[in-house]
Amino acid sequence: MSIALTPWPPALAEQYRRKGYWTDVPMTDILTRHQDERADHRALVCGERSWTYRQLEQDAEQLAASLLQLGVKSGDTALVHLPNVAEFYIVFFALMKVGVVPVNALFSHNRHELTAYAEQIQPTLAIVSSRHSLFTDGAFAQALSQQVPSLRHWLVDGDAEFGDSLAAAIAGTQAERAQLNQTDEALNWPVLSAAEVAFFQLSGGSTGTPKLIPRTHNDYYYSVRASADICQLDSDTVFLCALPAPHNFTLSSPGALGVFYAGGAVVLAAEPSPMTCFPLIKRHQVTMTSLVPPAVTLWLQAAADDRSALDSLQWLQVGGARLGESLARRIEPELGCRLQQVFGMAEGLVNYTRFDDSEWHVLNTQGRPISDDDEVRIVDEDGQDVPRGTPGALLTRGPYTFRGYYNSPEHNRVAFDQDGFYRSGDVVVMTEDGYLMVVGRDKDQINRGGEKVAAEEIENQLLALPEITQAALVAMPDDVMGEKSCAFIVTTNPKLKTLSIRKHLRTCGIADYKLPDRIEKVDALPMTHVGKIDKKALRQLIANQLQAQSQPQPEKDVLS
Repeated sequence: MSIALTPWPPALAEQYRRKGYWTDVPMTDILTRHQDERADHRALVCGERSWTYRQLEQDAEQLAASLLQLGVKSGDTALVHLPNVAEFYIVFFALMKVGVVPVNALFSHNRHELTAYAEQIQPTLAIVSSRHSLFTDGAFAQALSQQVPSLRHWLVDGDAEFGDSLAAAIAGTQAERAQLNQTDEALNWPVLSAAEVAFFQLSGGSTGTPKLIPRTHNDYYYSVRASADICQLDSDTVFLCALPAPHNFTLSSPGALGVFYAGGAVVLAAEPSPMTCFPLIKRHQVTMTSLVPPAVTLWLQAAADDRSALDSLQWLQVGGARLGESLARRIEPELGCRLQQVFGMAEGLVNYTRFDDSEWHVLNTQGRPISDDDEVRIVDEDGQDVPRGTPGALLTRGPYTFRGYYNSPEHNRVAFDQDGFYRSGDVVVMTEDGYLMVVGRDKDQINRGGEKVAAEEIENQLLALPEITQAALVAMPDDVMGEKSCAFIVTTNPKLKTLSIRKHLRTCGIADYKLPDRIEKVDALPMTHVGKIDKKALRQLIANQLQAQSQPQPEKDVLS
């Protein structure tokens, strides 16, 4: 069984194969290609544990064998919810080996998001961590299994009574480990087609239901290989994965998969704070890492006291949100490493500044596309191409940009034009030499320090409160996060407290980063001439309020 996929037109698919973008080799090749010459090279470090390429491949193979014994089969889907631990990659490769298609939820996601993903893909298997509050007991697992009858198997990283042990499935028995020395035919591995879906990526989205992005082996592996080449990765590369491992940025741009492909080493950090990352960089001689702009600010503050821990760091990638030029200019002198800007999307298109680019390009642009066959259009509100140097909406298609969200025909009619160009929702400027500069968003979405918040999703949850009659979530500027969210509400209860609203949203099970940072009560929401909520006016209103609050207040005269 294969996952439904909106295909590339045959002429384009043939072109991508002819030019070598699509090689029809599944992504399991990322590990297996190192099993001869580099099998004993360090591949992965997680806390005090480490894996060679041989050990990583063996663990993935054993887990794959355990999954087959469990009754999981090729074409099934899986819900994966793991933190930044080595098991994330072992699971990722094991599922690919048996042809199971996962959605890798962020560990910050909660009941609302996991339920939505499970309802869409109808998984046979869930692999979760008892570190998350949802899985400290079996209550949510039982409820989700009842709601999604296809969900029959649970593997748990950590202690839990509601599922089987992930650690035991990876370890296997001595007899099972011995069987791994036999031929692939003896283990009955499924035959993988690189044209099929390898896994689902997560869309930031702008609608109420999170959308899933089917990524094939062919398109994603090309992005990984090309990214590794552009970023000049090799066997000496040591990459610190400090942002969430499932993010497209840290997975493939070039991310952990690019480093594995090049034969380097990946070091995992639980989170991106300097307190966590600086000792890891020093201990493991990390050469590159990737951050979002808010984390860069924290690193700059910490490095002001002592940057000696960063001596091995050669490159810092920054993406996820636009990096301001003033912040970009501080990176090399204060952190002692060079900057590479990255602008990409889980749907496909990825842009990099190159290592031989001018200082102006590195500090002021978000790079240029990976491929000569990345087709990019910048259009106005009428869909007409704008001159270079003029802001417009970004449309793209290419050898690693998908052609449709999973099981979302109505949304796809809006997300793609008639020629198959994907509307990314970004407002960009293209320079005369083909570099992109991100200047904003035309989608109803907040980019909160690299985490995307769909306004409609939170508005629907707010309107579930009977006392709220209207709600609008908009972005407001923030010096550290770039953007934060502000909810404007109209309520029948003037005594309704912000604490009660946030408590309601938490009860809905949404991720914490989606909670409104600010809530403003208004008598009425401004409307456009066509009767829609005027979010442009609301964004300006909250920006004006923040600016007024930041101004120093005149001192009051004190009467003697």
